[in-house]
Amino acid sequence: MSWKLTAADLSDLARGATLLGTGGGGDPYIGKMLVEQVLGTGSITILDPDDLDDDLFVIPTAQMGAPTVMIEKIPAGFEATLALRTLEDHLDRKADATMPIECGGINSMIPLLVAAETGLPVVDADGMGRAFPELSMETFAVYGVHGSPLALAGERGERVIIDTGDDDRQMEWLARGITIRLGGVGHIAEYAMSGADVKRTAVPRTISMALALGRAIRLAREAHSSPFEAIAETLSSTLYSHVRELFVGKVADVERRTTDGFAKGRAVILPLDPSSNDRFEIAFQNENLIAHHNGDVVAIVPDLICVLDHETAEPITTEGLRYGQRVRVLGISTPAMMRTPAALQAFGPTAFGLTEPFMPVEGETAAAEAALDFAATARGVGVAEGAHA
Repeated sequence: MSWKLTAADLSDLARGATLLGTGGGGDPYIGKMLVEQVLGTGSITILDPDDLDDDLFVIPTAQMGAPTVMIEKIPAGFEATLALRTLEDHLDRKADATMPIECGGINSMIPLLVAAETGLPVVDADGMGRAFPELSMETFAVYGVHGSPLALAGERGERVIIDTGDDDRQMEWLARGITIRLGGVGHIAEYAMSGADVKRTAVPRTISMALALGRAIRLAREAHSSPFEAIAETLSSTLYSHVRELFVGKVADVERRTTDGFAKGRAVILPLDPSSNDRFEIAFQNENLIAHHNGDVVAIVPDLICVLDHETAEPITTEGLRYGQRVRVLGISTPAMMRTPAALQAFGPTAFGLTEPFMPVEGETAAAEAALDFAATARGVGVAEGAHA
């Protein structure tokens, strides 16, 4: 069933999207402000993916670039809509709706900005179920929808079409190079698809999940109850049903560099008790990729590694990490469709050059049961099968 999103929802949505961004995806605050400015007292129609007509034409829209650059290089505001119109002209077909390519960070807001500017509805789904640093790391691509032709637009009205056929990695490489030359940030329209493709390849209802998460954290704080319990309760009935506390401590060191269009680095978190010798370390590439506790892997991509304020549960992005912050780190399980062999090849540990194998945050048994459930569902809708590796 479709529903209406208003400006009053945006702060909660931004908070939940920052959590789902697992440290990356860009801070949605600027995106939220842009949407508020355009939307005013109006509303945006959000479409449930199950209700889409099979022949509906959907063009996802997004921003790409290093999150560290996005803090200072604020968008003009028209770029994503320009990318959409450029791709429509290239394909000679108008979009019936837009959709996020990822549900985390600023890209939870970019399709809403396009919707506020154009009147298009937004599909409540995305292609990452979190945030990933590369355009080829999409469930869309894993299950047979390819990204090109892609339209890319810059803040001075630059427009580029990239068509690499079925080669999504080459599409990412070319788009990344152009984005770097635009100053580190570009806006894109890609992965054009039908409503039937959305139902087959997208992670469903992630906008509404982000909104519910952000609202649950806020309401828990207002009620002086635990926002961390609220997070676990909110996720318990979703495809992200397992939440595990990984560590509690203080940020002791952050190493961060912007290179090749990405924010790369690591963060060291030490226990609040100075007498303890525990050490927790997170490596990131825009998003948190792998967490070690005393040298042992406790969570790894594609599962979510989320750093939150120790008291308020406000999510902290990788560019927002600072020495001395008191934090709580959560591991959150991803849906079974993001753990098939094909999915792990696209955005599992080896896709980031990690040598450690994927280890589900909730344990092997529970993850295997979820994978079997997904495989049974996939047979009914024509999705490629495969249990997690």
